[in-house]
Amino acid sequence: MNLRPWLLASAVLLFTACQTVPLTGRSQLLLLGEGEEVRMGLRSYEDILKKEKISDDPALNAQLQRVGKRIAAATGKNYQWEFKVVENDKAINAFCLPGGKVAVYTGILPLTRDDAGLAAVVGHEVAHAIARHGGERMSQQMLVAGLTAAVVVSASDSRKANMYAGLLGAGAAVGYLLPYSRLQESEADRMGLIYMAKAGYDPHAALALWQRMAEESKREGKPPEFLSTHPADGTRIRQIQQWLPEAMGYYVPHSEAAPEAASGGEREKAGEPAKDAAREGAEKPAKRRK
Repeated sequence: MNLRPWLLASAVLLFTACQTVPLTGRSQLLLLGEGEEVRMGLRSYEDILKKEKISDDPALNAQLQRVGKRIAAATGKNYQWEFKVVENDKAINAFCLPGGKVAVYTGILPLTRDDAGLAAVVGHEVAHAIARHGGERMSQQMLVAGLTAAVVVSASDSRKANMYAGLLGAGAAVGYLLPYSRLQESEADRMGLIYMAKAGYDPHAALALWQRMAEESKREGKPPEFLSTHPADGTRIRQIQQWLPEAMGYYVPHSEAAPEAASGGEREKAGEPAKDAAREGAEKPAKRRK
């Protein structure tokens, strides 16, 4: 079977599905519409909330609402934002699904420590949604699956077809899909620094947070960076140090920053880099109810 039609069709698809990530300007492949991503995100969010225990701690919820709304306003994205604290002290985790559905697990709060540390986590997770990383990952997997199918169909020998499928699947995971995940994580770090700065939180708090995360990870053990979906801790910290000057250009202390809002329409052009902004101290951490 001739592969040329498959390759030509793929080239046309790649050209028409190319989008640009906000703030970084990186080109990305998106085969799904944003509306479909948001619907999928909402369904996943509802399923997760049914399985998890939502915290009723007023201090923790107030802290997340306070920080989350400021980060949301800094993105300028008119999502139906929601912020939930999940009661799970063993899970050092947080996420933001497409459409602005955010959850933070109580297990990560000892590492965030205060509002600025929490802003670093929320900013990072929100950046994944704004950059549409979930849709991009799905698009990449759809592309790899399509190319694998094309090669398998073109193979006349069934044994060779099975071998090609296995090799292509493993090769794509190590050589294409996983590296892109590391790129997305780094991109979310960079964008998250800018969002927390625009929201009035000192971006240096993110550096301190990831340094604490690195110490925590030493007690758990991790796969090598080459086979990991996240950058190694040392790589992440070095990158954040490099991006701090850029983020500080957007930093305005909260008293001078834009008012808190969960939405408010597109404000992508708002928050131009501020000059000679003074650094502010982090707000005190919320005390957990016993």
